Amino acid sequence: MPAPTTPRVAAAAGSVTSSPASADHPADRLAAAIEALDTPACVGLDPVLSKLPQVLGDLAPVEAIRRFCEGVVDAVAGKVPVVKLQSACFERHGAAGFELLGEIATRARARGLVVILDAKRGDIGVSAEHYAEAARTLGGEWVTVNGYFGPECLAPFRRGGGAFALVRTSNPDGDLVQHLQLADGRSVAEAMADLVATAGASSVGSCGFSDLGAVVGATRPHDAAALRARMPQQFFLVPGYGAQGGSIEDVRPCFTADGRGALVTASRSVIYAFDRAAEHWADQVAEAADSFAGELRTAFGTRS
Repeated sequence: MPAPTTPRVAAAAGSVTSSPASADHPADRLAAAIEALDTPACVGLDPVLSKLPQVLGDLAPVEAIRRFCEGVVDAVAGKVPVVKLQSACFERHGAAGFELLGEIATRARARGLVVILDAKRGDIGVSAEHYAEAARTLGGEWVTVNGYFGPECLAPFRRGGGAFALVRTSNPDGDLVQHLQLADGRSVAEAMADLVATAGASSVGSCGFSDLGAVVGATRPHDAAALRARMPQQFFLVPGYGAQGGSIEDVRPCFTADGRGALVTASRSVIYAFDRAAEHWADQVAEAADSFAGELRTAFGTRS
């Protein structure tokens, strides 16, 4: 598929050093994974004890989560190109949870899945460096970040992988901040989009997309169209599809004109798509993942 021809903009202070596009570029690897399965589908893995299959009920909490996550990863591998691990669901279980997070990320990558660590980190200086190194150590090729410290906080998370900066989130309360209008007429979300576009221009892969992407919710289709115009070189990570109410038409504005550049996530509608009493619950997860991937393939796939 041809790469977008949108010109690059100057890199902002604090962004990473520009480098030639190569097969090692995180955006190129992400684009290749999406193309290989012809679907921009990402399954979010958010393990919650009270929702797990009953067959796991007699296990210790971390072991139950382990069995569940292993089952989900194995069920979705080969059906979707990407999994997004919700760090909070593991962190709440302390050191054992952190260890498990790394193990599940390793298992997912071994099964050919691109791994996003959904940790929403954000800090500056040495603290940002530590957070970024932790994300990579845990196995996240991409990590979600909060960019409200400015470009300086984004750069460390792009060394050795990619980052998705929060721009327009899918939660209703996001309007209280992100929709506010600045003196220059832009919304707060639009200002963040411009910051991301500028910072991300310093490292664009051969696919035409940067190693700095943006989180843009599926429940904001009108905003998404305007944000896509501001961020032509960003991969969009798009939460809110499925259980949160987002539809194919809602996510369409997140894609470029040639149907590329977005990764649509679904969590609850896939990983909990089973009868809790079922013994072979993972089969139902696999079916839900296949259906989810197929919906997006029909809408945005390139193969006949």
